[in-house]
Amino acid sequence: MAKKKATGVKKSAKKSVKKRAAKKSVKKRATKKVAKKATKKKATKKKATKKAAKKSTRKKATKKKAVKKKAAKKKRR
Repeated sequence: MAKKKATGVKKSAKKSVKKRAAKKSVKKRATKKVAKKATKKKATKKKATKKAAKKSTRKKATKKKAVKKKAAKKKRR
């Protein structure tokens, strides 16, 4: 008989894994873009990744804020 897994842990773990995977793909895509530019400027890939990650997460955060603000506005109406 297989061991029973703790379901609560499993769900949250899966979520974080998915999140991490999504972040990675975003990072990779952004890195490619930035790295292309950066190679012309002789910058390292690591720097490009850091910059790209910062950019993408910042964009996401502002988008989330905008969505929240809109929702709040609707509630007030």
